[in-house]
This record gives sequence, C-alpha cells and structure tokens, in this order.
Amino acid sequence: MRELVVFVAGLVGGAVASVAGFGIGSLLTPAIAATSGAKLAVAAVSIPHIIGTSIRFWRFRRDVDWSIVRSFGFTSAAGGLTGALLNTWATSRALEIVFGSLLVLAGISQVTGYSKRWRLRGARSWLGGALSGFFGGLVGNQGGIRTAAMLGFDVDKRRFVATTTAVALMIDLARVPVYLVIERSELARMGLTIAVAATGVVLGTLFGERLLARVPEQRFRIVVGGLLLLLGVSFLLGPT
Repeated sequence: MRELVVFVAGLVGGAVASVAGFGIGSLLTPAIAATSGAKLAVAAVSIPHIIGTSIRFWRFRRDVDWSIVRSFGFTSAAGGLTGALLNTWATSRALEIVFGSLLVLAGISQVTGYSKRWRLRGARSWLGGALSGFFGGLVGNQGGIRTAAMLGFDVDKRRFVATTTAVALMIDLARVPVYLVIERSELARMGLTIAVAATGVVLGTLFGERLLARVPEQRFRIVVGGLLLLLGVSFLLGPT
C-alpha cells in the first residue's frame, strides 16, 4: 500500500510539474515522509525529482529562455544549495507558515490578475532567484516558490515551463550531491521506494506534457496561480 501511494503521488506530481513547473516534491515528500520522516523524505525525493526534471528539460529544451536562466537561474541554484545545507540541521514550523503564506499571496495575485502590476527585471531577477532558491531549499520544497517567482517574467506557457525546468535542473544538480553524501546509507535502504516514485514521476511527466498543450494560453497563469494557492494552503494546514 505504501508503494502504491508513492507511485500515485509521483504520477500526479510529474503531470502537474509538466504543466506548472512544480509538483513532484510537493506531492512525493509528504507521501514518503509519512513513514520515513520529513528530512529523509526530502533527500529521497530529490532522486526521482532530478530524473523527472531531466526528462522534462530534454523535451522542452528548445523553448528555454537562457537570459532568465543566466540571471534568475544561477542565483536560484546558489540559494537552493545554501538552503539545502541548512535544511539538514533544522526545520521550523514557523518558517513553513511564512512559506505557505507567500505561496497563497502569489496564487491569489495570479488568480485576481494583480500580479500584472509587477515584473522581475534587472537586479530584481537576481534577487528573486536567490531568495526563492534559499527558501525552497530551507523548507525542502523549492518548486512552488520558484514557480511563484518565475511568474514575474513575461513569457508564454512553453517558455515558462521550459525555463522553470532548466532552473530546477540547475538546483537539483547543486543539491542532490549534498543529500547523497549526508543521507547515503539511509537512501540505500529506501531503494524500492525511490524506484517506485521515479517510475510514477516519469510516466506523469510524459502525460503532463499533453495536458499542458490543452491549457489555453490566456488561462495558463490562472491555472498556475490556483495550484500555488492549493500548495500554500497545504503548508498552512500542515501538522503543528
């Protein structure tokens, strides 16, 4: 039963990630944490996450906006690595509440259209990348806050997903070795769970690409905003 839950979480997470640029960690982490603990779950999920992200990057590679990657992406990867290092020592419920509140505000701003008033340009794109990467690495859920920050760029849906994926892959390449070194023995014992999760993520990633094609361009940001809102609420309602 545990493996079935993990498989379904990976499947749905992979599909959502192909539409919104996040979802794998958001769904897989609590599914695995139920039996392994939150910190080990974050490390375990990083493996199917980098597999799914690599596949998504390859399929969307022609749509990546490299100018955003060079600014927002590099500082996001640096911030994500820093946050991942700190995540291994401490996790704060208060931090999760702040994180969830930021996601709720980002989601509401997209759904209501208020977000059209602000855009990330110049130095703000560098700062936005650093802060989103750091908070995501610290909490262990980088995708949601990274997607929220990426909504500050004026790009179409395919460029959005492709660029968000490229940034996610950079962050994965920075943080996964950290987890593999620190949690190597525990991760080895979770081989079956990680393999099941990775299988679900791969299938979901391929299916999600078809879903993205069905989302109208004019509704895309509203859909992403709604997903961010749901993720933020899940953090706010999490265990105390």
